[in-house]
Amino acid sequence: MELRQALPHLLPGAIAWAEARARKAAEVGEPLTPSEQEVARVVGVRKPELVRVETVESLPLPDDPTLRAAAVQAGLLGAGMVGLTLGYAVFVCRGHKTRRLLSHELRHVHQYEQNGSIAGFLPLYLKQVIEAGYHNAPFEADARAHELPDAAVA
Repeated sequence: MELRQALPHLLPGAIAWAEARARKAAEVGEPLTPSEQEVARVVGVRKPELVRVETVESLPLPDDPTLRAAAVQAGLLGAGMVGLTLGYAVFVCRGHKTRRLLSHELRHVHQYEQNGSIAGFLPLYLKQVIEAGYHNAPFEADARAHELPDAAVA
């Protein structure tokens, strides 16, 4: 699939999926502990009390096969990925919750806040990933630059 050409057609479905999955995480996820809220503040999150962390066996994937294939092709989801942020929803694979990963994902929460919403952030983020590659995408580089030293979090 040529992701650059497909992106405008995939975006509405990707945004709808991300918003729906974030709503579910808001219901079932855990709020940040006081020390995790401090990590959130350090990396720029304005409203850490809204963050919910859902511990999952594997990161959620869209049901739509085209969206799922595009996410895997872009390197956003799939084998080896252990964290994902959708708005105020942070997904962490069981056994991988470290301060480094949490601070990285919380920086993405900050980026969502800066862009107003999932619908405001996702088009920019996906464009960066498609044009620069996942590792070199500016939002990913920014999140890596704000990672705190690796230590287990309660």
